[in-house]
Order: sequence, then structure tokens, then C-alpha cells
Amino acid sequence: MTPTVDLNADLGEEITDDAGLLAVVTSANVACGFHAGSPAIMRAVCAEAARRGVAVGAQVSYADRPNFGRVELDVPYDVLRDQVAEQVGVLTALAAAEGIPVGYVKPHGALYHRTLDDAEQAAAVLAGSGTLPVLGMTGSLLEQAQAQGRSVWHEGFPDRGYDERGRLVPRSRPGALVTSAEAIVANALSLATRVDSLCLHGDSPGAVEHARAVRSALEDAGWTLARFS
Repeated sequence: MTPTVDLNADLGEEITDDAGLLAVVTSANVACGFHAGSPAIMRAVCAEAARRGVAVGAQVSYADRPNFGRVELDVPYDVLRDQVAEQVGVLTALAAAEGIPVGYVKPHGALYHRTLDDAEQAAAVLAGSGTLPVLGMTGSLLEQAQAQGRSVWHEGFPDRGYDERGRLVPRSRPGALVTSAEAIVANALSLATRVDSLCLHGDSPGAVEHARAVRSALEDAGWTLARFS
């Protein structure tokens, strides 16, 4: 059987070549307005995703546009739950208007990393996202979604460095970002055997070129690129 892997990217962040990435990826993590994006941008991404057969996911975040959602905040459970529900609801309505469903939820930035270990924050994200499948890292507390009968898909990051625990190196430290196309491709080929999806950051320099190189290398190696949802 031909091995299959998904290729996802963060879109709708106002600094990303959305059209270029949508021509390459199979799933789009759409910023829902709390760290970046707007209703008009969300709808445009959903329209193009629908045209290309790309899956759409809600990339939910802390309400922190000045810091692009990359600063950890202490948000009470009920507040975060409602914020996640608001973000998912807005994207769901805009996506429906373009004839495409929201297929999964994925936290962004600081919230993504917080839910690896913080049971309350993870529970708030799950409660606010209804029954949506979850995309995240192996070992995240978001895997509790499985006990609710929800699908959980695991992803790896070819353009990010990992530490000895298998976590992403913080962006403030050396080695956090992988910028060489050759290294990103090599990482993608290695990670593809261990995860359901590969994530390429849309705000990174050369994101489209890197995505094309990764897709080409995977296909040359016998992989089929297909959305997991």
C-alpha cells in the first residue's frame, strides 16, 4: 500500500502567500482573528481551499494580536473555552458560505505549547471546539479528545528544531528555525514515517518554495499527499 501523509500550513495570517501555499498543501490551518486574520481573509482562504480540495481547520489562539499569539497568557478555563468557541464559530460560518466544512481544530503559538502539559487549558480548547477532530503533537494533553470519541492526528515540523524531549526549540533560542531547503526536505522525509501530517509555517521566509520542495521530495519517495480529514 502506498504510504499517505498530509501537508498542512498556517494560512490567513496576513503575512502569508495564501494562494501559493494552497496550491501545494492538503490542509489549511486558518487563523480565526484572535492572533491574525479577518473575516474577509478567512472567507477568501476558505473559497480557494474549496476550489482546490484542501481541508480547512480552525487555528485557534489566545486573544493577542500584538504578539501574534506567541506569548503565554493565563486565561481562565471558561473564558478560553468561550474564546475558542467564538473562533470556531466564526470560521465555520464563513467556511459554510463557501461550501466547505471546518474539518479539525489546531491551537496556535503559545496556546499550542501550553496545551501540551496544561490540563485545564487543553480541556478548555476541547470544550470550545465541540466534536471537531484535533491536530497536534504526539503526547499533547489534547489527545484526551480520543476519550470523547474524537479523532486525533499527530503532526511534525520539518522547518523547526526539536530538543532532547521531542519538543520544539523555543523561538527565542538558537536552532529553533530550520531555514535550509535541503534540511527541511530531509526532516520531512524522516518525520513522515512517524506522523499523520507535516506542518510548514506559512510566515517563514521561502515558505512556498519549501512546501513545493517537500511535496516533490515526498512524491519522489513514493508518498501520496492527501488530507487526513
